[in-house]
Amino acid sequence: MKRLILLAGTHLATLAAGFALGIYLLPILTAPPSPDEALLSEMAQSATYSADIQEDLPGNDRLHWGEGRISLTATQIVHEGRLAPGPDYRLYLVPDFVDHEDAFEPLRDSSRVIGKIDTFGGFILDLPGDVTLEDYTTVLIWCEAFGEFIAVAQYREP
Repeated sequence: MKRLILLAGTHLATLAAGFALGIYLLPILTAPPSPDEALLSEMAQSATYSADIQEDLPGNDRLHWGEGRISLTATQIVHEGRLAPGPDYRLYLVPDFVDHEDAFEPLRDSSRVIGKIDTFGGFILDLPGDVTLEDYTTVLIWCEAFGEFIAVAQYREP
């Protein structure tokens, strides 16, 4: 009987570990290639606003982080850097700086989703034509699937 319980426990633990590893690795394995660094740099040169991603914030941990620079042009948002791999990332424009998921939730209704992020080594997202950058101050990268703060860059003061 003890052996059966031990076997069931070890099998369940292995199954749980495999499931968790799959959630982490699947976005990495299915991600399209990141844009070329030269293209990212070229696109960022015409930026109206630029800001570095702030690191070591309360919302960051070993699994939820970003680094690099965000550049905003009249038509695109460009990220040069890296993001922790994960599922279902979205880029938001936010009216005020936030440093944790708890700070974002009250601002969610006044924030604007710009698009889905599928790459973790830099990205380019088109800015919708009806978005005015001056209505916002901050770029936020958010994991929709788990409601997790990933990264933030404040591109202008309120």
